[in-house]
Amino acid sequence: MAGRTPDALAPGLMVCGTASNAGKSTLVAGLCRLLARRGLRVAPFKAQNMALNSAVTASGHEIGRAQYAQAQAAGVEATVSMNPVLLKPTGDTDAQVVVEGRPVGSMSAAEYHRYKPELLELVLESLRQLRCDFDAVVLEGAGSPAEINLVDSDIVNLRIAERAGVPAVVVGDIDLGGVFASLAGTVSLLPPAHQRLVRGFVINKFRGDPALLGDGLLDLERHCAVPTLGVIPMLDGVHIDAEDSVALAQMPPPRADAHLDVAVIAFPRLSNFTDLDPLLGESDVGVRFVRSVRELGQPDLIVLGGSKATVDDLAWMRSRGLADAVTAAATDGGASVLGICAGYQMLGRVIHDDVESRQGTVPGLGLLDVETVFDEDKVLAQRRGEACGAPLWGYQIHHGRVEPTVGSTSEPWLWLDDEPEGRCSGRTMGTTLHGVFESDDFRRAYLARVAAECACPYTPDSGSFAARREAQFDRVADALEAHVDLGTLFEIMKITA
Repeated sequence: MAGRTPDALAPGLMVCGTASNAGKSTLVAGLCRLLARRGLRVAPFKAQNMALNSAVTASGHEIGRAQYAQAQAAGVEATVSMNPVLLKPTGDTDAQVVVEGRPVGSMSAAEYHRYKPELLELVLESLRQLRCDFDAVVLEGAGSPAEINLVDSDIVNLRIAERAGVPAVVVGDIDLGGVFASLAGTVSLLPPAHQRLVRGFVINKFRGDPALLGDGLLDLERHCAVPTLGVIPMLDGVHIDAEDSVALAQMPPPRADAHLDVAVIAFPRLSNFTDLDPLLGESDVGVRFVRSVRELGQPDLIVLGGSKATVDDLAWMRSRGLADAVTAAATDGGASVLGICAGYQMLGRVIHDDVESRQGTVPGLGLLDVETVFDEDKVLAQRRGEACGAPLWGYQIHHGRVEPTVGSTSEPWLWLDDEPEGRCSGRTMGTTLHGVFESDDFRRAYLARVAAECACPYTPDSGSFAARREAQFDRVADALEAHVDLGTLFEIMKITA
């Protein structure tokens, strides 16, 4: 990068939001792609991420799925420094705390609040390392930077920007309404030192004619002394890896003309539902997230995905009648069933859990002759293998070890490194491997198998999921090129791009 000495730290920009799901993660991904297209080696960074969607780096460290995707947008390998602290909620007040890619234990909100000061220097060092290794770093805040009850212990928002000497922009979601009040209110609640860091606003998810904003942008600048750098239109069809279940409310409705009907059980602690993203891009597949027997209906494929509270989410299924409904659908031959990670564990005969739920031994759904034993050590690995006659790859994130029961009649169907990993019985299958549907040949072969079993006239798409993801990154970057004052933004960042 022009003007940077070898020992200087790379410039950065923090992207904060007026609230969760304002578009921070997508904007960071777009900026990473935009800067990469202009020849900079750029890294994403989020000091602390609370998310049930995570991924595993090549080095075997767990980070937030959003930062993993942002690294893909930047065209660089994801590292644990990009998300040094990850919180994975296990209940309303508890979470597993993952530090530098490894779990350090479960903590209540109060316990974690007391623990956070120990993490401040660690996250600053992770950021410093990225600024040594890259030409630019795009930082993402969490929630809102104006959480006045948390500002003294902040390790993710503007306190980090202040310590690092990095400017910030604040993103507001106009589709929800009240964007001017949200932006102005955010800045007004910040301490003076943090107010000075906010150098611009970005209005996101706008529909219609920008002229309808009238003098609102100028009035907002006069009120806050902060200019609006751009108004980004609603990018319908853009679906970049979400952080948590807030995004489920904005999932596109299933295609009315799709032949293959897929129902995903939306557990309260559903995790890694990004596993289903490749199916959302299939034109002949309709994906529904369901929470009741009525919503379940009679799908062709039922997916039980990941969970950070396997035993509790299984109990939730039973309380709603979904456990019986899934069992009936599988045993009467009406539907195929796929369990991924926690979902695989639920399909087995029994779960022994003295680690996550600490509820001891509980019965599973009994659809597969396997049993699960939870271990304190967490399996974190990227893996490659084969299933349905096609190669595949993915990653494992689990405490529960799944093994066949004595005298098991369940058969292997998925192999990793030539060893059987997934088991099946008839049309019910399970695997611990996340991300398997990103492998195009496997996805097509598996869906074709499901369609043949239910005599469904399914037509697979020929496109690549990786290519669709790349196109979405480019689409966001193109929107920034067209609708944001990049000259001013780069000046704020002190970069030449």
